[in-house]
Amino acid sequence: MILIVGGAGYIGSHMNKMLSRSGRDTLVLDNLRCGHREAVRWGKFIEGDLADTALLDRIFSAYPVEAVFHFSAFINVGESVTAPAKYYENNVVNTLHLLDAMVRHNVQNFIFSSTCATYGEPERIPIVEEMRQWPINPYGWTKLMVERILADYHRAYGLNFCVLRYFNAAGADPEAEIGERHDPETHLIPLVLDAASGRRESISVYGTDYPTPDGTCVRDYIHVNDLAKAHILALTYIQKEGISADFNLGNGVGYSVREVIEMAKQVTGREIKVIYGARRPGDPPELVGSSEKARRILGWQPEYDLRAIIETAWRWHEKDRKG
Repeated sequence: MILIVGGAGYIGSHMNKMLSRSGRDTLVLDNLRCGHREAVRWGKFIEGDLADTALLDRIFSAYPVEAVFHFSAFINVGESVTAPAKYYENNVVNTLHLLDAMVRHNVQNFIFSSTCATYGEPERIPIVEEMRQWPINPYGWTKLMVERILADYHRAYGLNFCVLRYFNAAGADPEAEIGERHDPETHLIPLVLDAASGRRESISVYGTDYPTPDGTCVRDYIHVNDLAKAHILALTYIQKEGISADFNLGNGVGYSVREVIEMAKQVTGREIKVIYGARRPGDPPELVGSSEKARRILGWQPEYDLRAIIETAWRWHEKDRKG
């Protein structure tokens, strides 16, 4: 059985569906603070928090958990700058509770949802795993701290782990059963689609003076299902090899904020009002990753380009908007 912590959230729910459809038994643990109960349509569900160490002990005692997938971090970069304590408590301290419970119950396989934000402002593009990690916001630091903790737990307790550093997760289930919904919404593509559908009047662009071709931030967008496939490959790898590893997960192609908005206009056939503003603190100008290592070692191959990502997101968005 696979324990999916944060499995009622965006990436976790897609992971749950893919694992369940592949015949794996899943158990979702989520406090529903950011997740949605209706997104847990597969496997078993327990409502609870990682701060509840007694609950963690009961779960590991009651269920034959062979691996844990961890998706329960707070992810809003801007909020991490203004409320860092919230991020260190949830992303680091609560993860320690989970890891300690795994050690107590001899559960040895851990797949960690990390981020390209651990690289900060990279010295070159594309980003490879060997580059220096020096975050520029508390969110990135919380993820990097857990990466360091995992390395120590591997050496001390034999915990096998795989760190997967996402670039910008986007898109939705191609069957539109589940999709991306945050409250408040902070991710670019769903915000742009909200503006296209009339849910919001406009889309705000933060910063037009970055050292990029059109002055707006450049990001590497990767479909949520491509990420889920990488998690399954990563688990197979660490179980087979009995080792730990880290991988970047991105398409290897960067798109500016303006380019994403233009693609959304093409996909939706709608006009989108844009309001330009000042830069936000903690936003690097460009984050584009090389996933050559994941392709070579895991055999991972992303399937969705930016147009397909936005098309799946739009199908889900319109279904969700209509109730």
